[in-house]
Amino acid sequence: MSISSDKQEYKVVMVKKIAAPEGMPGDNWHRYVIRCDTSDIEGMRPGTLDSVTEHAESVAEDLNSRSGGAWTARKRV
Repeated sequence: MSISSDKQEYKVVMVKKIAAPEGMPGDNWHRYVIRCDTSDIEGMRPGTLDSVTEHAESVAEDLNSRSGGAWTARKRV
């Protein structure tokens, strides 16, 4: 059995300013996209471009740390 060493990682691919979601207060909202291969995770968050980018990068790091653990390879019994 061979396990590929080309590990796909989650990366922030976009952060951009948007209008506040309906019913939400404030006017400083951003939408972010985190991608791994063909999977996208989208989020919205109020704050500055820097703070939302930092948040998205933290989420991507957390996802990568989880995917590098016990979930990646399992033995069949």
